[in-house]
Amino acid sequence: MTGSDTPAANTDADAAIATDGGVDIDVDVPFSPLERAAYLPDADALLVADVHLGRAAASSVDAPIDDGADVRDRLASLLERTGAGTVVVAGDLLHSFNSVPHGVARDLSALESAVTAAGADFVVTPGNHDTMLAELEGFDGEVVDEYRLADGETVVCHGHEQPSAEAKRYVVGHDHPALSIEGRKRPCFLYGPGVYESGTGTATGDPADVLVLPAFTRLAGGAAVNGMRARDFQSPLVADADAFYPAVWDGEREESLWFPPLGECRRLL
Repeated sequence: MTGSDTPAANTDADAAIATDGGVDIDVDVPFSPLERAAYLPDADALLVADVHLGRAAASSVDAPIDDGADVRDRLASLLERTGAGTVVVAGDLLHSFNSVPHGVARDLSALESAVTAAGADFVVTPGNHDTMLAELEGFDGEVVDEYRLADGETVVCHGHEQPSAEAKRYVVGHDHPALSIEGRKRPCFLYGPGVYESGTGTATGDPADVLVLPAFTRLAGGAAVNGMRARDFQSPLVADADAFYPAVWDGEREESLWFPPLGECRRLL
C-alpha cells in the first residue's frame, strides 16, 4: 500500500507536522483507517468499537444527534465503501449496565438490518458496557468474547481485559483515543507494532501488534492521548504508550494522516 493510508519512510517529521499535520512512517500497516473505523482487506472485515447505543438516552444533557440513526447511517456508508463481508464490533455496542434505555432495541435492530442488507455478517465481542446485551430479544448477531478474523492472524476483543487467544495482531477499543492538534481534539487510531509482550503472536513467540480503535459514536469526546503514559490507559494491551503511532482521518482529503509515535508527539504537538 502507498500514500498516506499506508505509512512509508520520512526523514523530516518536524517539517511535515508543521505543514500539514501528517507524516509518512516506516511501518507496515495491514489495515486502512477510515472515519472512526478500520478495514482489514486480508480478512475482508470492517472493524468498529465503542458504539455505545443508548448513550444519548442515558445522558443527563440534551444529545446533539440521534445516536442510533447516526451510527446506522455511517456504518452503512462504510459498508458501501469497503464492501466488507464481516462487521466486528470491538466491544461496548451498548451503553448500559443495569437497564436498556428506551429505543435501544429498535436502534440495534435497525443497525443489524443495515449490516444484513449489505450482505455482511455481524459479530460483537462484548465490552464492559454490554452487560445487558443478552437481555435484548431479536438480536441475531454472533457474540463471542474474542473473535479471530479470516486472515487467521488477527483477534478482535474489547481490550478491557488481557486476551486469552494467541494472535499476531490484536484490535481493541475501550480507551476512546483522540489526538489534540492545535487545540482541537480529533478521534484517532493508535497502532503499536510489536508492543504487546504478553501476546505470543507467532510460533517464535514474537510480541504482538496492537491497534486501538477510536470510539465509533460521535457522542464520545475521546481521551486526548498526547500526554498519556501507559498507566493512563485502561487497556492492559497498552503497556508501552510511547511506541504507538497515532493516525487521524481527514474527511476533506478522504485519507488518514499519520503522526510519529506518542513518545515523539509530546515534543511536536
